[in-house]
Amino acid sequence: MLILIAIATFCSTLLGGLFALRFKDKLHLILGFSAGAVVGVAFFDLLPEAINLGRGLYDATFITTIVALGFIIYLILDRLILFHPHLDDDCHNERHQQRGWLGAGTLAVHSFLDGLIIGLAWQVSSAVGLIVAVAVLTHDFSDGINTVGLILKNTANDSANLSASKKRALNWLLVDASAPVLGVLATLFFQLPETALGLILALFCGFFLYLGASDLLPESHHAHPTRLTTLMTILGVAVLYLAVKLAGV
Repeated sequence: MLILIAIATFCSTLLGGLFALRFKDKLHLILGFSAGAVVGVAFFDLLPEAINLGRGLYDATFITTIVALGFIIYLILDRLILFHPHLDDDCHNERHQQRGWLGAGTLAVHSFLDGLIIGLAWQVSSAVGLIVAVAVLTHDFSDGINTVGLILKNTANDSANLSASKKRALNWLLVDASAPVLGVLATLFFQLPETALGLILALFCGFFLYLGASDLLPESHHAHPTRLTTLMTILGVAVLYLAVKLAGV
């Protein structure tokens, strides 16, 4: 059963990414949804889980401090190391690619952690594992959209190599889709303490808050009407909220 769930996470992420590739001409709407989905994952999934896992050892202030640390780390990487202006500004394509790789890599690591969560929850009981798996599956589709969106966004000015850009996005999509499978399999060989997992989740919560609010959200409505993209962002938040509530986590 656990292996079937791992395969389902692969399929869910892959379908989300293929959706983003198919509707590239509506990328600003996809980015708007992705921004809401990423922020929704941070607020409704990662942060509550981090607080719950750290309960008894860390207070809420310490957990939120780790969240802020994650935000600052991503801020430094984004602004001081991989800085670039908007997509329609003049910028060396290698810088765009590096930024896309950073975001996609972060999503892949998060997906790996999703797999770890499923596997560790399954070690507690199959019932708990199924509840966590439902929550992961519901936002893996958005993870696929986010991965492709980040790569296409940061290579969108390379119109002469559109096919290469799509191939690069597909390669990263396969990495992201494979990550939760590897995470599930990894739990067969070791067990991560819940307290450490809580801190890791808090750190990635900060990453995702920055990624959604400071990167995807501004780009989603840059040079585009804001009404539809705003609705898509709200929809992204709402979908993740409902998914986590329905999953009971």
